[in-house]
Order: sequence, then structure tokens, then C-alpha cells
Amino acid sequence: MAKKNKKSRKDKRRWRDQPAGWNGAPAQGNGLFGGLANMLPGKPSEQFLVGALIGAAATYALADEALRGKLIRSGLKLYSELAGGLAEMKEQAADIQAELAAEQNGVS
Repeated sequence: MAKKNKKSRKDKRRWRDQPAGWNGAPAQGNGLFGGLANMLPGKPSEQFLVGALIGAAATYALADEALRGKLIRSGLKLYSELAGGLAEMKEQAADIQAELAAEQNGVS
């Protein structure tokens, strides 16, 4: 029991040393999806209705072959554009590194 009390005292000391008002939870409204909670309804029945509408829209989109094909084509087009942009950025970074290396070798 002595070890348990010792650990308990350490834990209490650790919590006592925290700044005032600190509760260990992340601040609300921060981050990429911080404002998402404010956009969604608060009551469980409203949340159910929003979920049902989203599910119905997804079912309709996946059941319609023409719409599904358009969505897949759009997704693949977006992916290829993003991949091309990323490759271009890598190429530019390599060019900048080569220029810096050439400047360093020329100065030294």
C-alpha cells in the first residue's frame, strides 16, 4: 500500500502544479474541424434526421450508375491534378536545392 500512496501523492502533486483553469481538454473551436460541431444540430433527434438525409443522398448517388460514374471521374480528375501539382512542387524544390548547392560551391 505504501507504493500506491506514494504514486497517488505524485499524481496529486502533478495535478496541483497545473495552471489555474487548465482542464486538460483541447480548446473548443480550434483545429481543422473545430467549427463543425457548431454547424451540426444539437438535439439527438435533429442529428438523426441529418444523418438520415446524408445516408439517403449517399444511397442515391451510389445507386445511380451515371451519377456514380461522374463522381468517380471527378474524383480521379481531382486526384490526378493534385498528384501533378505535388510533382511540380517537388520539381521546384529540387531546382531550388540545386541552385543553392551551385551558389555554395561557387562561393566556397
